[in-house]
Amino acid sequence: MKYVILIGDGMADYPLKELDNKTPLQVAKKPNMDKLASMGCSGFLKTVPDDMDPGSDVANLSIMGYDPEKYYTGRGPLEAASMGVNLSKTDVAFRCNLITKNNGILDDFNAGHITSSESKDLIDILNKNFDDLGTFYHGISYRNLFVFSKKESANLKTTPPHDIVGEKISEHLIQPETEDNAILLNKLMEDSEETLINSEVNQKRLNDDKKPANMIWLWGPGPAPEIDNFLEKYSLKGATITGVDLIKGIGLYLGLNNIEVPGATGYFDTDYSAKGKYAVDALKDHDIIFVHVEAPDEAGHAGDLEEKIKAIEEIDLKILGPLMEAFKDYEEYSLVLLPDHATPIDIRTHTMDPVPYVIFSTNLEPDSVEKYDEFSCKDGSLGIDVAHNLINKLINEL
Repeated sequence: MKYVILIGDGMADYPLKELDNKTPLQVAKKPNMDKLASMGCSGFLKTVPDDMDPGSDVANLSIMGYDPEKYYTGRGPLEAASMGVNLSKTDVAFRCNLITKNNGILDDFNAGHITSSESKDLIDILNKNFDDLGTFYHGISYRNLFVFSKKESANLKTTPPHDIVGEKISEHLIQPETEDNAILLNKLMEDSEETLINSEVNQKRLNDDKKPANMIWLWGPGPAPEIDNFLEKYSLKGATITGVDLIKGIGLYLGLNNIEVPGATGYFDTDYSAKGKYAVDALKDHDIIFVHVEAPDEAGHAGDLEEKIKAIEEIDLKILGPLMEAFKDYEEYSLVLLPDHATPIDIRTHTMDPVPYVIFSTNLEPDSVEKYDEFSCKDGSLGIDVAHNLINKLINEL
């Protein structure tokens, strides 16, 4: 049996007036998704427990078969793993965004999608100026890492920057603000502004009418988690295909093979065709493949309806289509399509809503659902379940 889990990050949405009260999934041209729904069974998955924030980290860990209430320690350590950063027992890893601050407001959580080469220069500057507090690590574009060697700081409360665009930074600093480590880290964020704005990178960006990366934002802290190996837990050899460090980090902790795909950027310009090709090739020597596509989520955060619809259509044509064709070479297989969470255009951040999913399997009789979207799946035979049951369902119930 071969398994593929295709995750369109943030793909689900709410009805929009500009779409005649339909969702992007309802209006997108997605013949392969609809065909999959007509041949399979549909329902909803709750990817985030009620007492946890609806982050991609929690949601994807759950989809991969792990109860986040048991295994999740924070986003930072997952991204650290993908960057080859080994954490000691006293280390706490923070996700470190390069952001744009404007008159005290968090203007842009990704600093105008600063390039990776520019962000590397800025990370080097930060390490030269603040090496007494910890170590910065360069990632991709605005997504970077900060390791702070004080484990008690893992209990601090932080806010994802994409949740507070347009709001006052002073109202969303690390809490509790009176705690010693929070004081240090909040000062670090504030002091980074003067250091970064005077950099050659930002002076050039300003001259080119681009948003400067003039501050860091620390969030998602946590120590290294202890997670059961996927092969030992499920007896399946697995792999991930993604352009996002977070998903690669989860894969590393689970013992999955992270397959590097040229052109996989984690943004609108990602090479969808390459992801489809590498996913098809990976099926040959893996039992299960997790294919993750970030672009719909990025579009949701940006409030960019056109890009979100385009991302859905690209996933359908260039990833799902080739996978469905490739499965003809296998006698038994299961293919699951779902978002990890919704990122509605009007809200521009993640929500707790259960997500629509469809399973097509050679061992499963189809239900009556004909299309894949947030409303059609309500009539599916799978009902609603928690996401960390998905892998067991595929293995033991189909």
